[in-house]
Amino acid sequence: MTSDLTGMILRAVDDGFEQQIAYTETLGRFPSLRGQEATAQNFLYADLQKRGYAMDRWTIDVDDIRSHPGFSPVDVDYSNAINVVGTLRPRRETGRSLVLNGHMDVVPAGPPDMWTTPPFAPRRDGDWLYGRGIADMKAGIAANVFAVEALKRIGYRPAALLYQQSVIEEECTGNGALAALLRGYNADAAIIPEPEDDKLVRANTGVLWFRVRVQGAPVHVREAGSGANAIEAAYDVIRGLRALEADWNARKSQHRYFEDLDHPINFNVGKIAGGDWASSVPAWCEIDCRIAIYPGTSAADAAREIETHLRAAAAKVPFLANNPPQVTWNGFFAEGYLLEEGSDAEATLARAHLSSYHQPLESFVTPGYLDGRVFAIYGKTPCLVYGPYSEAIHGFDERVSLSSVKRVTGAIALFIADWCGLEEI
Repeated sequence: MTSDLTGMILRAVDDGFEQQIAYTETLGRFPSLRGQEATAQNFLYADLQKRGYAMDRWTIDVDDIRSHPGFSPVDVDYSNAINVVGTLRPRRETGRSLVLNGHMDVVPAGPPDMWTTPPFAPRRDGDWLYGRGIADMKAGIAANVFAVEALKRIGYRPAALLYQQSVIEEECTGNGALAALLRGYNADAAIIPEPEDDKLVRANTGVLWFRVRVQGAPVHVREAGSGANAIEAAYDVIRGLRALEADWNARKSQHRYFEDLDHPINFNVGKIAGGDWASSVPAWCEIDCRIAIYPGTSAADAAREIETHLRAAAAKVPFLANNPPQVTWNGFFAEGYLLEEGSDAEATLARAHLSSYHQPLESFVTPGYLDGRVFAIYGKTPCLVYGPYSEAIHGFDERVSLSSVKRVTGAIALFIADWCGLEEI
């Protein structure tokens, strides 16, 4: 990588950046919530095809991935669960292969009146681009596409196999990335431009999703004392799980890279539903929960510990002792991972980042789920989760810094040139 070529690539990114912003806005207009990603995936399929990629689009079949240790259980219909992969092949392969991965699914927007402007009507204001999924992670998908387009603009393409992956289910199971891996899409390295504040993720937690159902004893409210309120009993369950969260956080010193985090294990009650009638003591309550686990902890072991802890907590409440809560695993059953230092892929990204940002690459630890675990654990592939600065992902007025997106796109383009090598078009 000469300084002249580096400068040409970064200028090409800059020249195409207004088109890239418009492309990101187009992606942001698709309300690609869980089960509704197909329209956005179809757009990307057609667009990549026009750009010269050999295309593959398929509906995920749960039976194809159910027996894999990285599979997460689901209780939703997958008939519209579509992955898209575009492949670029060189005339002669001289470099190292690469996966550019991103997820098209987004989390729910919440009450629209709590947004400044509609969540699926992207809004640009100075350096910020707003919208649900704009940061997490449609700006990253656009960066992947336009990094390759920048090379094309100056007459080059990768001299190695390159895959553009747009997967689903990243926000709930990780099964989309797993299905792509098991379909044969793997490479010598992978990049996922999640919104990671211009840094490289060194380690991240695994995640478990589960539903706890509490049964009550319904009676007329005039005789409330003779019944058992399932909603109130659910709060006893929540307190018990908070104790487990505290216990797991107390173990952080046993886990490399997590020792200095204030609170690496986060437990969340994300949904609650219960009861049938305001004047009846509720007969049932369900809470949907999420908790993190440390890398190196198997999902199955963590699940057993949760179930054991719930039984012990329920035993302290007379009604729950005779009516123990029931647990269903209904989403993430995913382990965390570490990106070991010293790989050629990380060194290549460090050079690219320095050229694009004019400052050294930093790494950090995140207590959230990432599809990088699919590549790192099951693909045995160095996966670089590295992306732009953002604010309010999963919140209201989610936004991404456009200047950061441009620098990330430049770094990805430089990485491709260095890692894959280049051949003239």
